[in-house]
Amino acid sequence: MKNRWMPALLLVLALVFGMTSGTGSVQAMADKSKDKACLSPKMVQLKTDMQKAWIDHTIWTRSYIVSAMDNRPDQQDVLDRLLRNQQDIGDLIKPYYGAAAGDKLADLLREHIQIAVKIVAAAKAGNQADVTKLEADWHRNADDIAKFLSGANPNWSFKTLQDMLYTHLQLITEIVLDCLKGDWKGDIAATDKNEIHMIHLADILTEGIVKQFPDKF
Repeated sequence: MKNRWMPALLLVLALVFGMTSGTGSVQAMADKSKDKACLSPKMVQLKTDMQKAWIDHTIWTRSYIVSAMDNRPDQQDVLDRLLRNQQDIGDLIKPYYGAAAGDKLADLLREHIQIAVKIVAAAKAGNQADVTKLEADWHRNADDIAKFLSGANPNWSFKTLQDMLYTHLQLITEIVLDCLKGDWKGDIAATDKNEIHMIHLADILTEGIVKQFPDKF
């Protein structure tokens, strides 16, 4: 009797231990997958800071356009705040690329704003020739920004960044034109699109930094 049941008992034990071992393997795989999906506190902080900086960029750009169009007394104060935002963005990349690189990005972004200021003034004055010339300068500056960033990080494609920045310029142009026409719903819609778009840009920048400097996160 004992010999007859022994093979069956051994088979049951093999199945039990095999299932237990398999469960452990599955759990280990799940733990590894979970580790990859989790964001470290440093990653979350960079993502949050980057998104806030580019949301600020959107908010203060639109605020300046409205202020300039209406000749509000806060126009210079708003512009000062907008220009400070460009340094904020540059400062975010300093821990990874150094102070000189951060200041270079801030300079390029300040040029982006200074050209926008001139475009608003020319559009308000109805000077289309100046607007056309300044828009060419604006796109050249966008190319310079995309070239600078893509040269610093192989995860940042020049074409991707160029497309993102060109779309940003188009949305700002829509806001300016809508304000000139008094199309406030159009202005609001373009501003909403611009904010979402710049959050996307912020995430592209964050993801590129994390991929290039994994040991820092």
